[in-house]
Amino acid sequence: MRTRLVVSAVALIAVVGAVIATVTTIALHSQLQGQLDKQLRESVDRSRGPKPHDLLMGDRPDFVVMPGMPIGTVGARVAPDGAIEGGAKSKGSASRTPEDHLEGLTRAQTAALNSVPRDGARHTTELPGLGDYRVQYAKDGSLVLGLPLGHVQETVGTLVLVEVCVTGAGLIAAGIAGAAMVGIALRPLRRVAATATRVSELPLHQGEVALHVRVPEAEADARTEVGQVGAALNRMLGHVGSALSARQESETRVRRFVADASHELRTPLASIRGYAELTRRGREQPGPETRHALGRIESEAERMTGLVEDLLLLARLDSGRPLSYESVDLSPLVVDAVSDARAAGPGHRWRLELPDDPALVCGDAGRLHQILVNLLANARTHTPEGTTVTARVRSAGQEPAVRLEVRDDGPGIPPDLLPHVFERFARGDASRSRAAGSTGLGLAIVQAVVAAHGGTVAVDSAPGRTVFTVILPAARLETPIGSLETPAGRLETPIGHLETAARGLETLAGGLEAPAASPPPTHSPATGSPHRGDSAVGECRRHDDDTAGPHSTGLPAATRASAPRRD
Repeated sequence: MRTRLVVSAVALIAVVGAVIATVTTIALHSQLQGQLDKQLRESVDRSRGPKPHDLLMGDRPDFVVMPGMPIGTVGARVAPDGAIEGGAKSKGSASRTPEDHLEGLTRAQTAALNSVPRDGARHTTELPGLGDYRVQYAKDGSLVLGLPLGHVQETVGTLVLVEVCVTGAGLIAAGIAGAAMVGIALRPLRRVAATATRVSELPLHQGEVALHVRVPEAEADARTEVGQVGAALNRMLGHVGSALSARQESETRVRRFVADASHELRTPLASIRGYAELTRRGREQPGPETRHALGRIESEAERMTGLVEDLLLLARLDSGRPLSYESVDLSPLVVDAVSDARAAGPGHRWRLELPDDPALVCGDAGRLHQILVNLLANARTHTPEGTTVTARVRSAGQEPAVRLEVRDDGPGIPPDLLPHVFERFARGDASRSRAAGSTGLGLAIVQAVVAAHGGTVAVDSAPGRTVFTVILPAARLETPIGSLETPAGRLETPIGHLETAARGLETLAGGLEAPAASPPPTHSPATGSPHRGDSAVGECRRHDDDTAGPHSTGLPAATRASAPRRD
């Protein structure tokens, strides 16, 4: 807007300057030409009639050298038959003899004089080699006289040059001054724009938002145009802040209700499952229909329990409940998760790509195990048998982070569902069928747990290749493992975990051909995490987590083995 205002002002000044210069030039040209015409008329009147010395000069016109005539004046006598005789032009000379001040005209010049109308009026004509002249014939047609227009044109040309220079300098000065003045005038508007920019950078899409940014009162004066914009922006921000507060209160109430309802539903669901199992195992043998009904009751109660546990976990993560942070090696966790997935999906081909060095992260072992279980179950559920699923752990390049990938060569995720795979209750089938055992919360839990660890999760899918990528901050190593002098008692648990991981790898190698039992759990009795020893890693923050015990993943075993839907 500043540029447009400055350009508009400069253009307006240029137009005004051009009009003034044009009028001035025309007026000056008319004035000078009028003076020349007056001089020409008087000279023609004085030149009529023979002079005493005309007889000495013959037909040559001596009147072109009369006193007051400018150098370059042309004239000629006209014969009775109308022919021009003895045309001449005055020139500068130091001689006092009149004929020394005259110079004859050429035929072309004489022809140009002969072409001028003989009406006694003044006409502008161009004489070859001499330029423009104001020419007039005497009323009786006895002579013709012409005065040069050179000095008039030279004066007008000088004026035009001066006008162009002055106008150009004025436009430059006006542009500089206009830019400065417009910049000062628009400074409040820039502050209003800066306020709007600060608001656009606030995380209004999540969490509780305190929208306290406002335009200063000095820029919100309704008496000015800029102040009206600032006042309108303040009113809009107030309205948006109220709407955000109302939305946050509504979301808080919904989350509190979901958490309370999930917590209260766990006991009756457990009772339903218990009574159904007790009835099925009672002394009195029920009939086939009763046994089938009891089995369905247990199955649906188990499914309902998984959904309740998922909702409770998400509600706790949304409320910002702290996790139990410790140093965790992802490699044993991946071994355990792939072993469980292979047992649940023997028709798939399962592969591991683990680094030689420990992949240490600072986090909750149970929650990290749940991420792996959900991603592997997602790949197993939504790909046909024979699909190869690869779990890969590696460093995230130059960043101090660990990269976890779960890749499969299945049919992929539909493009229209890809942006929504991490949303809650998102499913690919329009019928929302639960034939696959999905609650639609598996990938939402993955995203929430990863975000709670300060990491990121992303998905890239195409037919024949789907990759879920999880990046977690790496734990900082303070002392190399080989240089530690640790009591033998403290090394027992890490060495046991390494042996367990090795056994798990051997079991997986055998399981590529035929299913086998899952390897024994690798969770430490003390912490429930398959870490390689706290002495080998940097310190992690530890918090009491009342949402899960040492071995808890936030979901019961049945739910951890279930298949969260990819979409």
